[in-house]
Amino acid sequence: MINSLIILALITPWLAMLCYYDSLYRKLPNIMTLGGGIIVLVARFAIGYLPCFVDGVLGGIISGLFLIIPFLLRGAGGGDVKMIFAVGCIFGVGKVFDLLIYISFSGFFLVIFMLLVGMANGSRLKHYFRSIFDWRYDRQKGRESLPARDSESTRVPFGIAIAMGAWCVLLINIFY
Repeated sequence: MINSLIILALITPWLAMLCYYDSLYRKLPNIMTLGGGIIVLVARFAIGYLPCFVDGVLGGIISGLFLIIPFLLRGAGGGDVKMIFAVGCIFGVGKVFDLLIYISFSGFFLVIFMLLVGMANGSRLKHYFRSIFDWRYDRQKGRESLPARDSESTRVPFGIAIAMGAWCVLLINIFY
């Protein structure tokens, strides 16, 4: 519990700054994502030497792999992959699966919230669902009416979901 409180106090300003940059600019600066990951790994090595360091690296790799397919399909940005790697380094292998579940739920609720308040355009999502489930749907005509992929209305700041997932895991460790 004490360790979780200390980690929460140390990473909250970092996660808050990443959320701010992601929500405002839809970019996560390398100095903050990669720098955060390096700082975490150095701290892990200083605290628990090689076994703790390896645990952090493996947690980072596993959590980074979580976003590789969306990244390759251009559904996630490189900053998201680097941020989830850094956050995975914090938690290590033991908590990485809890982290990924909470990040997934946070991302789902973030997208629903953004769609409900009009901060995101749901036309691309609607097009994908109609392409899969409606055999009468004219896919070519529907594709032509979609907004551009790089349009701000189609991009979700997933760094916020990553931060919310990390906070959830830490708060659950503190209270349970």
